[in-house]
Amino acid sequence: MVDTKVTLSGIVLDNPVIPASGTFGFGYEFAEIYDINMLGTFSFKGTTKEPRFGNPTPRIAECPSGMINAVGLQNPGVEKVISEELPKLKKCFNKPVMANVSGFAVDEYVYCCEKLDKEEQVGWLEVNVSCPNVHGGGMSFGVSPEAAAQVTKAVKAVTAKPVYIKLSPNVTDIVSIAKACEEAGADGISMINTMLGMRIDLNKKKPIIANKMGGYSGSAIMPVALRMVYQVYEAVKIPIIGMGGITTAEDVIEMMLAGATAVQVGAANLIEPFACKNIIEDLPRVMEKYKINSLKEIIGGAH
Repeated sequence: MVDTKVTLSGIVLDNPVIPASGTFGFGYEFAEIYDINMLGTFSFKGTTKEPRFGNPTPRIAECPSGMINAVGLQNPGVEKVISEELPKLKKCFNKPVMANVSGFAVDEYVYCCEKLDKEEQVGWLEVNVSCPNVHGGGMSFGVSPEAAAQVTKAVKAVTAKPVYIKLSPNVTDIVSIAKACEEAGADGISMINTMLGMRIDLNKKKPIIANKMGGYSGSAIMPVALRMVYQVYEAVKIPIIGMGGITTAEDVIEMMLAGATAVQVGAANLIEPFACKNIIEDLPRVMEKYKINSLKEIIGGAH
């Protein structure tokens, strides 16, 4: 009998499979089609201080081996997430959930994290620093070690729960940013967010997405994600949640060998709603095939 359990900042997960933020709503939508308590946990929809309608449409463009999205953090705002979404989730999910937080200024991150930190259902805070920082000339907090550390430090000052910083791959040196987050007190790193991409409509001769560019995700980006997880694992001592193009149980094993303690599945959920269920059910077979008795033992095993 193989052991699929892993521990993420003191919380034991039945398996390392976590649907990624923005691909699983607030969970209860998927609970209508299968028992989501089989998941390790999931990261709910990116939440901001104020409600957001998101970007103009079209927001999605298909690509070979992936997709581009520019949804623009559409969400009801943190107050409604706490008063409406979490009570609905409680009826169908009895495990700690990962709260994904976004912001456009440090004080917005602080506000949301402080609120969500008090919620019993929240096990971890996943802080997405790959959003535009409108107060800093349109740059993301996640593209500079100093800015990422600033957000980390500010959030850690108001929270007691584990804080995972979600990093952008659209940088030249992700290692220095991960190290800056660790030094600022992060409990873990989530990586990677989507890569920047675009498509052009040949008939209209214009970009397909109203936003022109968007986040490219899907199986094509897995080698990039794997490389970045591998590099960061060698540089930090805190746990990593690896993501980017994971579609199979084999991908989960590969990402864990690179250094991930747990993994997130994103774009695959939008193509196949049962993606995470299928991966979890197939994990024992794949572990037996590669003579793996316990997933805990293979974390970072490729180093």
